[in-house]
Amino acid sequence: MKWFGASFRAVVVVPALVAIPVGLLAQDRVPWNAMKRGSDNIEVLGHIPLGAPLSVSDMDVEQELHRPYAYVGRMVYGDAGPMGLDIVSIENPERPEVIYEWRIEDQDLHLGRGGMDVKHFKLNDRYYVVQSLQFGQGGPDSDMGAVVLDVTGLPDPNTVREVARIRAADHPGGFHNIFIYKHSSDRILLLATVSGPYAHVYDLGRVVGGDLDNALIGTVPVPEGAGGNSRRGYHDFYAGYHPETGTDRFYGGGTGGYYVYDFTDIDNPTLLVSLAGIRGVSGGHTFTPSPDGRYVIAETEYQFAPLRIFDLQEALDQQAMDGQARNVRSPIAGWTADWNNLTHNHEVRWPFVFVSGYLDGLQIFNVMDPKNPRTVGYYDTYIGVRNDPDYRTPVFNGAFGVDVRNADGLILVSDMSTGIWTFKMDGFGGWNGEQWGLPDVSSAQKWDVPLRRKPISDQ
Repeated sequence: MKWFGASFRAVVVVPALVAIPVGLLAQDRVPWNAMKRGSDNIEVLGHIPLGAPLSVSDMDVEQELHRPYAYVGRMVYGDAGPMGLDIVSIENPERPEVIYEWRIEDQDLHLGRGGMDVKHFKLNDRYYVVQSLQFGQGGPDSDMGAVVLDVTGLPDPNTVREVARIRAADHPGGFHNIFIYKHSSDRILLLATVSGPYAHVYDLGRVVGGDLDNALIGTVPVPEGAGGNSRRGYHDFYAGYHPETGTDRFYGGGTGGYYVYDFTDIDNPTLLVSLAGIRGVSGGHTFTPSPDGRYVIAETEYQFAPLRIFDLQEALDQQAMDGQARNVRSPIAGWTADWNNLTHNHEVRWPFVFVSGYLDGLQIFNVMDPKNPRTVGYYDTYIGVRNDPDYRTPVFNGAFGVDVRNADGLILVSDMSTGIWTFKMDGFGGWNGEQWGLPDVSSAQKWDVPLRRKPISDQ
């Protein structure tokens, strides 16, 4: 069959919902193109450009419907772009609007990228946003990892105020990625990458309370003997509560592969499972579990690399019996939008995985059968230059960040060169894990709900 002149194998059936077997598509065969940029089940609600190409990084959306705000990191690539953070109102998702801009002072003196990852949190009835920062040596603030803003008074931009700057003097270069997690101790934790063989763990209550000297309360190590030669131990991570065991789990991708820890005791994290020695993986990137912690979606950052899906159940069961961490080397499946490109960040709302796919834009696939992931929706957010080696590394452009608002199923994408996009997918009106027979656990934190402190079996 033909799709705007591009040949397909007969196994593919288009239009309303595209189900694409892994490895089928080549660059000249993908169904998204200038004439039809998205699948019929994806509705573009709104879009706002944000400036120079390659100046938009990651993004985060608040989960409470009465706080319709998205936070967008702003970075410099080459000579273009600001260093800081944009706050976007999505009160009307069809007309997103920038309502506040935070910029580091003396932009021209600062070296490096600037704003990268961004996350929000709520503490004592106040709302905050943390923007991670990366500044290079030779300019100011090379030891600065993040800025914290109080955004409680939004939508009034005049109420936004800076409350803290988190620094890591012994680890210059800033925080490339961060994750904010409500621990079972009810502490709000900031996990941050640093230029060392571990992740830093900060108590955000101490940060906003002004006790910065005692805010660093722990580390989660990369296991000894992990391969790779990167000076940065972790690249990205996720943390989630595991109701079956009543534990807090850390999922980190970095030097040598991927690692899962029990960090219920923040002072003494325990390695549960490693994923190292994987063919084609010298270092891990984004690493996200299913709500029950059995399956993980793992990314590594190079052209042609698929997302890999691993089943951890056997390794976790064995560790629970004898206390010895096992290593998992073989994925049970892989998925990619286009083998010539590269997928990037992703959010799991089981059975869907929402992907910011660089040149392939928003991609959504279904893992109800984890061994056979199926593409169920897409929209190409990137409309710029492609495959031009003079225009940055060719595959590193386009959709950078993705997030999902659980209450109503709103999907947001930050595109490095085209700005912020809002979407809806037919049949996806929100997400709660219990509706799928799983724990209601995702990257979206429940700030006002105490976590269980005992395994379900002990209740």
